[in-house]
Amino acid sequence: MRFFLDEVTSKERVLENMLKMNSFGGGDRLTGTVGQRQFCAWLKDEIRAMGIDVVSKDYVFERWEAKACSLTVDGEEIGVSSPFHYSGLTPEEGVTAPLCAVSDNPLDFQRARGKIAVCRIKNLSAISSRVAFNKRASVPADMEIEKSYRGPVSTAFVKTLPTFWALKSAGVKGMVCVWEDMSDAMVEGQCLNFILGYLGVPVLWVNETEGGKVLAAAKAKKTATLRLVGSIEKEAHTESFHALIPGTGGGNEAIVINTHTDGCNFCEENGGVGMLEMMRWFKAHPAKRTLIFAFVTGHFRLPVFRVGVMTSNQATGRWLADNPELWNGKKYKAVAGCSVEHLGCTEWKDVNGVYRKTDDIDAELVYTGNKRMDALYYEAAKDRDRLRTITLRGHNTMHFGEGQPLSRKHIPEIALVTAPDYLCSVDHTGNSHMDKFDLDLMYEQLHTFVRCVELIDGLTKKEIGRSQPYSVGLGRLK
Repeated sequence: MRFFLDEVTSKERVLENMLKMNSFGGGDRLTGTVGQRQFCAWLKDEIRAMGIDVVSKDYVFERWEAKACSLTVDGEEIGVSSPFHYSGLTPEEGVTAPLCAVSDNPLDFQRARGKIAVCRIKNLSAISSRVAFNKRASVPADMEIEKSYRGPVSTAFVKTLPTFWALKSAGVKGMVCVWEDMSDAMVEGQCLNFILGYLGVPVLWVNETEGGKVLAAAKAKKTATLRLVGSIEKEAHTESFHALIPGTGGGNEAIVINTHTDGCNFCEENGGVGMLEMMRWFKAHPAKRTLIFAFVTGHFRLPVFRVGVMTSNQATGRWLADNPELWNGKKYKAVAGCSVEHLGCTEWKDVNGVYRKTDDIDAELVYTGNKRMDALYYEAAKDRDRLRTITLRGHNTMHFGEGQPLSRKHIPEIALVTAPDYLCSVDHTGNSHMDKFDLDLMYEQLHTFVRCVELIDGLTKKEIGRSQPYSVGLGRLK
């Protein structure tokens, strides 16, 4: 394809900025960390260097951080895949208690009172993807959504969200969660689950190989020591910020382009790197409408930052609530939005128990707010050399990614939310999973989203239309 972005940037600059982002602590850019704050400071400096003002809002919250964890059974060290995000903490010496195998039914947790519970978390297979997804279209046309949307992220959300709130009231001393039907490599370093409130009970994830040892020990009524040492920072600081590029057409209509800045590897979240290059383009080629670029925080601490009680509510909802004049018509009226997340992802899957690259492009899941926006997205992407995408309608109150709050405010959006199995995984090698990054793909995706904004800008508000409500029932997968 013709790379028109080369006029203001280059692939080399994008790669340089990706490496710069990773330098702020590849797995240490979670909400409120030093790495996230440094990343935000750098983004703001880059924006100001373009001659664009930045408006920032600071937030204070309680930040949980795990610093060390371990598990031993009768003195034998058990490998830990990762700590459970915002679960709980132990004293330096850990907690020691008998092991007790439980199901993921909260009523069963009572059997582990005063003990360390051991719970199997098996890869999703029984729940149909038709409950959560409704396909609009795809390229290639025969692409299908998996019949059961599997993997660490969806499995952790589905299997821990409705039950783990009962941990503290059950009086267990700690819990070991065993990933099952997923390779040891796939589950390593998963920063999950991040949509629950503070549990107050220390929980560790172990892979299936190590989990087999723990389950056997629980059956034999052995004792374990679980250690999850860390800290709770009472007044941790984090920020959301935005920047405007005024339109040339007058009037108060605007287009919102958004992402989040907290993450744990190259793709979660590199939307800010992509949006810098979009801003360079529109600084040189202003749209008729004002463009509002929002960089939000809180994606990895949603219980604190989301607005409303729905579990799919995303962090941009807080930014919308705090800046209503930028979208509700009081100062600017947002007629559309584009959400940019998880760029340049290749596909890695388990194949016969081996975690490996299975495609040059992980399926690009894109929510489109109505039929006109859906057609516009495919028009913007038509000249791509590499395209493997499925467009979706929000379904049964579920809409994943930071485009969701725009949809809930009836702002029709085009929202990329690619979801590789490594999306929430900290790379313990320190490489931020860059072996799974494709620079050419990210560059093409940026062209698509610049073109999306330009095409939206060429339509009247009436032609853009309103965001469709969620569809209900069983969705289309193909």
